[in-house]
Amino acid sequence: MTLDIAFQMDPLEDVNIDGDSTFALMLEAQSRGHNLHVYDFRSLAYGEDAAMPGPDTGQAALSAVTRAVQVKRRRGHHAFFGPPQRRRLTSFDVVWMRQDPPFDMGYISATYMLEQIEGAGPDKVRIFNHPRAVRDAPEKLLPMQFPELMPPTLVSWDIAALTQFRKKYGDVILKPLYGNGGVGIFRVREDDENFASLLEMHFSRGREPLMIQRYEAKVRDGDKRIILVDGVPVGAINRVPQLGEARSNMHVGGKATAIPLSARDQEICARIGPHLRENNLIFVGIDVIGHYLTEINVTSPTGLQELDHFNGINSAGMIWDAVEARL
Repeated sequence: MTLDIAFQMDPLEDVNIDGDSTFALMLEAQSRGHNLHVYDFRSLAYGEDAAMPGPDTGQAALSAVTRAVQVKRRRGHHAFFGPPQRRRLTSFDVVWMRQDPPFDMGYISATYMLEQIEGAGPDKVRIFNHPRAVRDAPEKLLPMQFPELMPPTLVSWDIAALTQFRKKYGDVILKPLYGNGGVGIFRVREDDENFASLLEMHFSRGREPLMIQRYEAKVRDGDKRIILVDGVPVGAINRVPQLGEARSNMHVGGKATAIPLSARDQEICARIGPHLRENNLIFVGIDVIGHYLTEINVTSPTGLQELDHFNGINSAGMIWDAVEARL
């Protein structure tokens, strides 16, 4: 089959073609003969169809300013665009929601709009990952549905509760609930006198709660990113933090290395896999430190190209196999 595919994403012109997972998905789709388009979520328009050519249908429509695109693995010349045009998203077969976090009200509003058209249109457009499932699965909260897999964790606005948690466990990690890329994450040791100031700084700047977790020393050995396709693990990479850095995210200098899946990794994936499949979360990346699940990434997971480099697989191909099977 030949599919018309739209990617809702950050500017394609700016991606790192050697590491970007959306670019890998696009290359694989193009190699299968599918037609590619891109658009910015800020061009979405939902409601009266006045901006669209042709007769008014009298029904609310969701459209975006899209550009047809062809991609090549050629640094600096990797994307070739057609002219922009406003197009109903129900005219596509597949829409990929792949813009990067933060998971803010702009992101949430886009999920509400996309949810209105999922399964609609003459060919029943399918959206991956499913917008409602993405909205209902904040990446640091979703793992808390599986508390037996996590390190001790608390999410709260209450300074007294956060302080008591720190008193109990001593060495802790503080995380903004809707952050990404390791931004705003702090390790606070038992003798650190900055804990109260960090709480005050966070709550003075916003209304979201904080997540606090027991620090897992195994992070020095790496923070494992496991890729699941339709709930099934296909491989992992290990992200090792730099010396003197508590965070292992590659955005802040973490180094990717090869690593096999352990028996515990398989156990974690078997536990969460059915939930992912049931909620149409086709492409997911989970984070595992030692024996503990810490995050389930569903908004715009990364790691495909690193995984293929170390394991010699075609993970983007596996994802498209799953998508095409759904269609």
